[in-house]
Amino acid sequence: MLDTFRSDTRAIEGLPVRLVVALVVGVASMSVMLNMLSGVQGLATSELDVKPTPDVVGPGAQDLDFTVVDHEGNPVEGATVIVKSGTAEIDGVETAKTGGGGAATVHVDAELGANREDGTLVVDVKPPAGGSFVDRRENTNVLVVQD
Repeated sequence: MLDTFRSDTRAIEGLPVRLVVALVVGVASMSVMLNMLSGVQGLATSELDVKPTPDVVGPGAQDLDFTVVDHEGNPVEGATVIVKSGTAEIDGVETAKTGGGGAATVHVDAELGANREDGTLVVDVKPPAGGSFVDRRENTNVLVVQD
């Protein structure tokens, strides 16, 4: 039986050649596919950030200005800024849509709970529809401090 394996040269010669051809074809096709994927920009997303002005306020009724920017600092039009209670209280949820310069103004009436010296208003942003924007990270909250 050992003599038949020694005399059969097909397996020894054929296997490495087939393996090398399969490896070369696989690497070449993988290279082409990765090149195609890296050239597609439609899969990329841009993280949005909200910059409140001012970011420290006192209790009471007031307007807060927000600027929504992308990861490069460019203003984003059509995003919705959402302000809601954190450790400081407002009635319900206040929203505003950004204009051409990425700016939005939200009117809030912030109140602090009993025996609280400060609190926060939580700021979220809903990206504009049809864009490649996302908001996965926490945004800058507005700090409400007692006068």
